[in-house]
This record gives sequence, C-alpha cells and structure tokens, in this order.
Amino acid sequence: MMHAPNPSRRLLRLFSPALLLLGLGGTAAGAGTAPDDAERYAAARERLVDGIQRDVAATADYLGTDQLDAAVIAAMRSVPREAFVPPALKSQAYRDSPLPIGQGQTISQPYIVAVMSHLAGVDAGDRVYELGTGSGYQAAVLGAMGVEVYSVEIVPELAERAAETLKALGYDQVHVRAGDGYLGWPEAAPFDAVVVTAAHPKIPQPLIEQLKVGGRLVMPVGGIGEIQQLTVLTKQADGRLEEQALLPVRFVPITGDSAR
Repeated sequence: MMHAPNPSRRLLRLFSPALLLLGLGGTAAGAGTAPDDAERYAAARERLVDGIQRDVAATADYLGTDQLDAAVIAAMRSVPREAFVPPALKSQAYRDSPLPIGQGQTISQPYIVAVMSHLAGVDAGDRVYELGTGSGYQAAVLGAMGVEVYSVEIVPELAERAAETLKALGYDQVHVRAGDGYLGWPEAAPFDAVVVTAAHPKIPQPLIEQLKVGGRLVMPVGGIGEIQQLTVLTKQADGRLEEQALLPVRFVPITGDSAR
C-alpha cells in the first residue's frame, strides 16, 4: 500500500477554500485547436487524471473508496477542460486547481468534479439534475458518462455562455437554462441523482421531492464562511434522507430568493 503524505496537510491542499469555488467557463475552444495543441492538452489531461487517482487513494479514509468509478475516469480523460477556461489561461487548464473565469467566479478543481461525479452513483442513461451550471465543466463530465443532465444557473449570462460551450463541444444530452436552481427542474423530474455545486445549511426541499427513491443527492452542506461538509444523501422509500458527510470543503453559497 502506498504511504500517504501527512493527511492534514493533504486535506489543506485539496480542500482549501480557493480550490472549491464553482464559476463560469470560457467560450468553446475545441474546434480551432491546432493538432500540436490538441496533443499537448491530451497529454496534460492524462497526467491530471493520474494525479487525481493518486489523491483519491490518499483520501480513501474520507471517501470510503480508494478508486473512482471507471466511467468517471474515462469522462475526466475525455472532457477538454481547456475549452471551459479563458483563452489566456488555457496553458493552466490542467492544473488540479480552480482558475478565474470572470464574473468573480472560478472553474472548479478537477479532483472535486471527479469525486462528486463518482458520489452521484449514476449509470449511462440516468437523469441528473445540477444546481449551478457555472462553467459547464461538471455537466460535461456527467454528460461524457452517458448521463442526461438538466442544469440551472441563476446568472443568465453565465447560463448562456455555458450552454454555448457545451453545444459547441457536442454535449447534446446536457440541457442548461437560467433560473433559480433551488427550485430544481420539475418537468424533467424525477432524477436518478442531484448534484449541487453550491453550499447551503439546509437541503432544498424541492430537490428532495424531485429525487427518485434510492437516488443520491451530492451537496456541500453548511453556511457562508464555514467549512462545509461534502455530503451524500440517499432518499429512502418513506422520503427520509440517509446522510453521510465525507469531506470538509468550502463552496460559494446558493443564491436566490428561494434560498433565503
């Protein structure tokens, strides 16, 4: 078994507040990428995913597993993160860290995107709701897993740009709209899983109602300025949620009138 570095130091690096904010991606970049650039990005993507797998093994005591689902790994290897960052930052696209992408937001740390995708516990053909489209990167990873994604972003400009990026890259199974994500997407429910990319002290009741029995809701639970807990909640037959807190994280809060 590989000897892991000091756990507290690793957690500080992995779950630093700066690494866990979700934001808006840049415009699509895949179509105009030169062959040499495409090869360089692909190699960098492979190195990133290898690093994520090592970090998952090192944090197995928190996650309850030392490896990601094979579909998550394949998706992380296929989604071009460089397409979700501003052109000036493409050279940094495969750092396992967030990057600023405008509107005071960042694109999420790939480790967290991979972990949340794994924790959702979905299979190809499943239907997933995402609160907070941000850059569209998390939705793209789920889409690459063969999942039908319904994602809501509260900032109209961000929703439009994320939708354009996803469409340009061919993620036709990802549906994006602007609105109050706290309310879910009732006409597309019920969902096999719900992924919430912003924190709140309480689980949004509309999302519980729109989750199938046996489905999972993955969400950072906690208040503003607090270290939240990345939590997996499984819906029981009587409507209760079986809750498991896994990782200390810090996300931006859910916004909008419904979250107040």
